[in-house]
Amino acid sequence: MPFLTHTAPAGRSGRAALADPGYQAFLILRTGFTVAPILFGLDKFFNLLVDWPIYLAPWIDDIVPGSAQSAMYAVGAIEIVAGLVVAIAPRFGGWLVAAWLAGIIVNLLSIPGYYDIALRDFGLLLAAVALARLAAAHRSPPR
Repeated sequence: MPFLTHTAPAGRSGRAALADPGYQAFLILRTGFTVAPILFGLDKFFNLLVDWPIYLAPWIDDIVPGSAQSAMYAVGAIEIVAGLVVAIAPRFGGWLVAAWLAGIIVNLLSIPGYYDIALRDFGLLLAAVALARLAAAHRSPPR
């Protein structure tokens, strides 16, 4: 599957590849969108950073089965999977994370007082789209 492998720009390797700003941006975004979703996903199970259920819009809490914390367990699992997908297949994972962030933004816009976090997540959505586009530029040529 060619979308699972990535090469340095223009066939360069080592230091020459790492000197390319576009490739550096790709690596930074790939690392960030691998680590952050996994860590935030894990925290949905422990609530060490914040009490995550407060970020669930009441209308969503009404339609999902179980408690808001149970919904956060599902959210956490999805975020962990999204981070792993970015690590393995960033060209697809970038779009997956962007779509997930769009859902989070809709959720946050329906809770008064969380518009600033929705705006931040919009910036993250744009970065996830940039990751997907950079991953397409730095993929292995078809064989």
